[in-house]
Amino acid sequence: MPCSIETMTRPTNRMPLIDAFKALASQLIVLHHLAAYGPLSVAARQIAPATVDWLYDYARMAVQVFLVIGGFLAARGLSANGQALGGSPLPLIWKRYVRLVIPYLAAIAIAIACAALADQWMDDEAIPARASFGQWLAHALLLQSLLDFDSLSAGLWYVAIDFQLFALMAILLWLGRFRYLAPALVLAMASASLFWFNRDAGLDNWALYFFGSYGLGAAAWWASGRKQLAAWLGVIATVAIAALVVDFRLRIALALAVALALGFGHRSGVLEKWPNARPIAFLGQISYSVFLVHFPIYLLANALFVQLGWSSPGAAILVIFGAWTASIAVGMLFYRWVESPAASQRIGAALAWPFAKILATARKVPGLATLLARRA
Repeated sequence: MPCSIETMTRPTNRMPLIDAFKALASQLIVLHHLAAYGPLSVAARQIAPATVDWLYDYARMAVQVFLVIGGFLAARGLSANGQALGGSPLPLIWKRYVRLVIPYLAAIAIAIACAALADQWMDDEAIPARASFGQWLAHALLLQSLLDFDSLSAGLWYVAIDFQLFALMAILLWLGRFRYLAPALVLAMASASLFWFNRDAGLDNWALYFFGSYGLGAAAWWASGRKQLAAWLGVIATVAIAALVVDFRLRIALALAVALALGFGHRSGVLEKWPNARPIAFLGQISYSVFLVHFPIYLLANALFVQLGWSSPGAAILVIFGAWTASIAVGMLFYRWVESPAASQRIGAALAWPFAKILATARKVPGLATLLARRA
């Protein structure tokens, strides 16, 4: 799925191992949705029931990879040496929101259009209902789950959660005014999540539920900079294993394994050197774009399958493979024209222009001019 969202977007310096994790995890999430929705999944299950069931039950756990990487990169960007934030976290949170929301809203527009088209060809519960303005606004503010709106596309909940996680971590690092208090607050919150919040499914719309995995990633970053790396990672593992003894959750075991791999990988240099494979690196780079656009593509593939009157498992597998390939191809284009740094700057500048005009006009109003001058 931008620093937490840099899980799915772009760190300043590419790290091949993280790219590989992101590439694998994003493709597993795509395949999970291919196995979970629509007549294609029903037909495919007839020929490969074990594979489809495994993708449905377990591939979604790849989200844990993004959560851990998100915490790892957030710690790297916000508190590389375990220091507290020196200033207000609000500008950082706003910057993250803007970075997230530009490709996110573009993807929602694609999802709404594809859902409208698919709705003409098939009747399936996977197709979102026509979006209302309130539903769109809730999505734009990343509040759709908290306000109990139906999602306009599969997986959008993660973007909202990732934003919550980054904001919560930034606030905790700001509250910890002393050098070691800041990471201590993060690790305490992560422990509370592992032992309590993550065991309550009713909290799964809130960052508290996921902060255990996110915090494991942050802890791995901080541990990798300590002299006694093995001892620090051992402490992290002990806390996580204790939480698993209390209540075993495979998703948390996976998060721990990824965190340990990142910690050892960073200290050994493997993180920045392996695997040296450009296709994998590229799939990692575009993983957020693929994540955002794959479900609308899959809706259209299902609708085409129905419209053509196909029903055989073999035809379903063929269409699924085509939809998977198309998701990567559209993700590449989406990255180039919407999500990439150059594209985001162009879009941001275009969106900023009307606001600049409004501000310039407001400055000409006597009362508003004084107020704006004070705020500046």
